[in-house]
Amino acid sequence: MHNDAAKSALIEAGRWVSDKGWVPATGGNFSIKTDTGFVVTASGHDKGYLAPEHFLELNQQGAICKGQGKPSAETALHLKLYQLQPSTKCVLHTHSVAATVLSRFIKGDTLAIHGYEMQKSLRGITSHESTLTIAIFDNDQDIDRLAELVAKRHEQEPVIHGVLIRGHGLYAMGNSVAETRRHIEGLEFLFACELERIKLESSL
Repeated sequence: MHNDAAKSALIEAGRWVSDKGWVPATGGNFSIKTDTGFVVTASGHDKGYLAPEHFLELNQQGAICKGQGKPSAETALHLKLYQLQPSTKCVLHTHSVAATVLSRFIKGDTLAIHGYEMQKSLRGITSHESTLTIAIFDNDQDIDRLAELVAKRHEQEPVIHGVLIRGHGLYAMGNSVAETRRHIEGLEFLFACELERIKLESSL
């Protein structure tokens, strides 16, 4: 994808994600793989009001080639996710209430979800009887260290749809912008359902 087309796609995705309430304040960061590397949002911009000048163009090694502003501190994690899954073309990082709270409630390093028809919104899942697993990592301000932990986990169990960062949010990925948006929407629905299930069970 050309850099300009990538920026336009992320501007549209930003409006959509913002309308859902999943990127409050200036939270979140988005990227798309391009012909020469990838385009990523610069830090500190409201994702519902992105413009072409709010992006940085990076090469395949993550070095800035063009653009103004400071890259998100989490750019290194975007780069790592592209390296781990060459088929990944887009990464969207959100800060929804459901993802943030659920990631803190689950004590282990994996969120396991099963029994929901909406699981089929995710690539490769064809039945509600399957178990969807999403890796959870403790939040870390050292993004390079966090990226390496994601890489090590990927060696054991491939990261396909995304990862949760505890108390932070969701990194969703897909082989296109459309698929990544579908993955986010499906996962957010599933996270909300799990939270409601936990609330109901605790009240019984």
